[in-house]
Amino acid sequence: MNLVIAGLISWLSVGVFKAIARTRGWGQRVRLDGPSGHLRKEGTPTMGGVAFTLVILAIWLLRTGLSGGADQKGWAVMGLVLGMAVIGFVDDVLLVRSRLTGGERGGLRAREKFPLQFAVAIPFALVVARSLSSTGHAWSDVILYALAAVGAANAINFTDGLDGLASSVVAVMLVPFIAVSPLAGITIGSLFGYLWHNSRPASIFMGDAGSHALGAVVAGVFITQGWLWVLPIAALIPILEIVSVVAQVGFFRFTRGRRLLLMAPLHHHFEKLGWDESRITGRFTVVTALATAAAWAIRTGSP
Repeated sequence: MNLVIAGLISWLSVGVFKAIARTRGWGQRVRLDGPSGHLRKEGTPTMGGVAFTLVILAIWLLRTGLSGGADQKGWAVMGLVLGMAVIGFVDDVLLVRSRLTGGERGGLRAREKFPLQFAVAIPFALVVARSLSSTGHAWSDVILYALAAVGAANAINFTDGLDGLASSVVAVMLVPFIAVSPLAGITIGSLFGYLWHNSRPASIFMGDAGSHALGAVVAGVFITQGWLWVLPIAALIPILEIVSVVAQVGFFRFTRGRRLLLMAPLHHHFEKLGWDESRITGRFTVVTALATAAAWAIRTGSP
């Protein structure tokens, strides 16, 4: 029921936010050196993740938090989601402002974003490590959980580059937890509502607020449900996306100008090869479904 309610409210909320964003000119800035097909997306309303993240937070609070169904770990996860969403929102606001004013500043730089992300992730890790250990040592647990949270936020952020891609990947990754985690069902439902507006051709993008929040949900659910060690398997696509960026930058600097991929992140490489957006999104989602099934089999011992 949480999934259905979240889906309907998210569908409505994202639609209303889209209308407001269009009126106020909160449009996406598109890279001029990116795939040529993306140029038509210039000015498409963005920050839709604000709407579905608020839906996730509100429904979880009403259905779980205030009813006494949440423990300290649950509250810690929601704190992580809110904190990451706020960081992404600041980044979005700066990007939109630079587009409206013609400025070159853009969003948050990496040296600004990473400290903020760890400032949010460490309190989450400290709370969770009190009742859940993955390494047997408290401080190594804290470091591991914080790194997982920051890594997930950035990996989903890099995955969010095609219509429906990040939301489809995250929804599939959370499917195994529908029966045991209210947050998973609420998030999947909210993403279904968002996908109504974001499926190709997208009429709104989630922005960093949405991708950061989704990364926090993924990390929080996998960690608190004891699935941390199989998260890299389920998150194969997001990991390949972020690794492709790191490899591209490193190779470019090492070879003084040569490129390892046609373009990074990885989904843009396939676009440059001539793959259609829908084809990439569909195949990346299928790969995620298979990877998540493999993680489930390993974690539960199922054949």
